[in-house]
Amino acid sequence: MWNCVEMNIDGTIATIRLNRPDKQNSVNAQLLLELTAYGKKLKSNKDIRAVIIVGNGESFCSGMDLKEILAGGVMSKVMAFLPLWKPFMNRYQKMSMIWRSLSVPVIAAIHGNCFGAGLQIALGADIRFAEPNAQLSIMESQWGLVPDMGGTVLLRELLAKDVAMELTLSGRIIDARKALQLGLVTHITNDPLGDSRALALEFSERSPDALAAAKKLLIGAWSNSERSALALERLWQRRVIGKENQTISVRRRLQRSQEKYLKRTW
Repeated sequence: MWNCVEMNIDGTIATIRLNRPDKQNSVNAQLLLELTAYGKKLKSNKDIRAVIIVGNGESFCSGMDLKEILAGGVMSKVMAFLPLWKPFMNRYQKMSMIWRSLSVPVIAAIHGNCFGAGLQIALGADIRFAEPNAQLSIMESQWGLVPDMGGTVLLRELLAKDVAMELTLSGRIIDARKALQLGLVTHITNDPLGDSRALALEFSERSPDALAAAKKLLIGAWSNSERSALALERLWQRRVIGKENQTISVRRRLQRSQEKYLKRTW
């Protein structure tokens, strides 16, 4: 029975809840499998327009549950570490990277502790809201480890290399305001979940084709050459322009402009 992760779909908005509140939502094998499985389900869901990831209880996610891994038997440890020898994306990396493969925007609502694996999950989202008291850390070095859940791919799009180096080597805990200053979070708010929902509803009013294309465009172009980025702009514009959802968007925009004009003239 699944219980380490909960999913609720309200209209066009899917909310994923990490659900190990007594462990500050630390990632064990079951949570990892469930979170990735829900990501796969949402990837094939054509009715949703946005996804929100949040943690139940006091924290978003305090990192890997290393105590549970180390407390297991020899076979448990072997199964935990075996994916590191695979020559392709492993299950730990999929847990954070899968959210980039969705065709809808993914928002992380961060509160409490967001450490190690938890931060890498949040970085896998497209946008991050954090409460003022949230604490974030690339904490792996404190455990004698390196970030290996997609962290390097995700960090390089947000931070300068020297900043990422300092945070990774030190394992330092920073507050939400410092994280905002550095670019690890997008917004600070007293209500991360509420503001995430408000933004998700705003996204739901846009063409799903345009959202999917824009997300893929930005991910593909961000660290590519100028020539490749411009080619991607042309590619994704060809795929949306003149299509039904683009026509609907134009009609809605013109209607709203007309309504605003009429309000001003009365």
